[in-house]
Parts: sequence; structure tokens; C-alpha cells
Amino acid sequence: MSHPHAHGEEEFVSRAHVHAGQVTLPAEVRQALHIGEDDEVTFTVLPDGDVVLRSMTSIPTDQKWFWTSEWQEGERAASEEIAAGGLPVYDDIDAMFADLAADG
Repeated sequence: MSHPHAHGEEEFVSRAHVHAGQVTLPAEVRQALHIGEDDEVTFTVLPDGDVVLRSMTSIPTDQKWFWTSEWQEGERAASEEIAAGGLPVYDDIDAMFADLAADG
């Protein structure tokens, strides 16, 4: 069953049964949340009683630095610079290092 959403998007309603305290998520919900076998989810209970279900990605502690807001901002800036073009392309690594040394 679909209901029009306030923003013109479709809202999907699905049902599942609870068995011994466990719920099997319908396939369309797993697909929408990109949830696979053994993945984790979070539940947020809102003040109005609604519950938000989100997929969760665990990050190994030795890779947390990559997901800091500062590092991600640098990644976004680099992606924008690459998309804008005009960056040098090198035929080999020696040419790249020579250019870097000339800038230093």
C-alpha cells in the first residue's frame, strides 16, 4: 500500500509479525535501507511514539580518522577540484615527483 507523501514522494507501508521478540524485515525495507545478513540497525524512539529504523555501518577504529568531518570536507573539496578539471596528468611517477619538487 502506498500513500502520497507531503513532498510528492511515495511512502511505503509494509507489515511484519513479531515472533519471540524478533521481527523479520520485509525485503523491500531491507532493500530501501541497504541491509544485508548480519548487518546492524538502530532504533530511535521519537517523543511522539514513532520509531525510526536506520541501517548502521560499523567503522573499524583504525579507520575512524577518514570519517571525521574535517577529513570528509577535504575529500569533498578534492572531489570538486577533480570534477572541475585542469589538474595535471602525469605519464609516470618520476614526472609527478619532479613537478612536486618544483613546487616545494
